[in-house]
Amino acid sequence: MDSLALGADLEPEPVVDEHSTVTLHVNGDPTTLTVDHRTTVLETLRESLGLTGAKKGCDHGQCGACTVLVDGRRVNSCLLLAVAQDGAAITTVEGLADGESLHPVQRAFVERDALQCGFCTPGQICSAVGMLRESADGHPSHVTEPETVIEPDTVTGPAAPVALDAEEIRERMSGNLCRCGAYPRIVEAIEDVIE
Repeated sequence: MDSLALGADLEPEPVVDEHSTVTLHVNGDPTTLTVDHRTTVLETLRESLGLTGAKKGCDHGQCGACTVLVDGRRVNSCLLLAVAQDGAAITTVEGLADGESLHPVQRAFVERDALQCGFCTPGQICSAVGMLRESADGHPSHVTEPETVIEPDTVTGPAAPVALDAEEIRERMSGNLCRCGAYPRIVEAIEDVIE
């Protein structure tokens, strides 16, 4: 019979306070800081670096309000541990603009009024930037017609870009929720950037 069945008193495991020093290249600037192993990229950006564009919406990776770009790919920063991103290049909505000149996606969102309350907007913009890169690199989505996909190989080279229509954009942006319902304008803003 095991010790639990006998009612033996078990000592709880001690809580270990683990920290590591990491270097994150945030919006082009290398930043070295010591983080708790449980700290997410979102918490690091907001609480340690003062970059509040990415929002804590659901804290489960389901709403997209925390979307940032890590090494050029869009990710939910609430699910990434900062300690695992040592050396990564992280781009937030604050880092997309070039000085006073807005990124084309940011400009299109403003021109199309593709927002209402603005809470989801930074995540929507970062997701759109990442999505445009994914389609340019030939990554298909769930709605991409299979006959239009040209796979990369040594003869033809890299994959062909995936054409983006409204249906393709909606599918690729479906991980970013907008409680205000600005979806039609968000799609229009992204279409403006494509043209």
